Amino acid sequence: MRKTAVTFEAVRALGREFPDLHESTMYGSRALKLGKRLVACLAIHRSAEPGSLVVRTDFEQRPALLDDDPETYYVIDHYANHPVVLVRLARVKHDQLRDLLAAARQCVLAHAEQSRKKTQLGEYKGHSPRR
Repeated sequence: MRKTAVTFEAVRALGREFPDLHESTMYGSRALKLGKRLVACLAIHRSAEPGSLVVRTDFEQRPALLDDDPETYYVIDHYANHPVVLVRLARVKHDQLRDLLAAARQCVLAHAEQSRKKTQLGEYKGHSPRR
């Protein structure tokens, strides 16, 4: 029996399990965000495979995903310099997707905390915060 491909509706439903995530758009594509920061969105770049999801990760975690399951996870040149991984929705399992969204959310929270600390450090050293 062939498994049914995950759709963005399933991504949305999983996103609702996290009260701080909300549906939005990114470059015209349906997306999940935490505040203004991307957690996941449908890949719309012409070089991405149809039915792919862009999911936030960090550069340290991405190689493990790619090595662990290259049939599900991939990166193309367009996204290589961004802390994301592409996910083939036809191949990902529901539980994998939940874990990916949870990890993506943690990446966004960690990045926001680092940015907050840098801003505070800049203010401490007499620099004015970016606006």
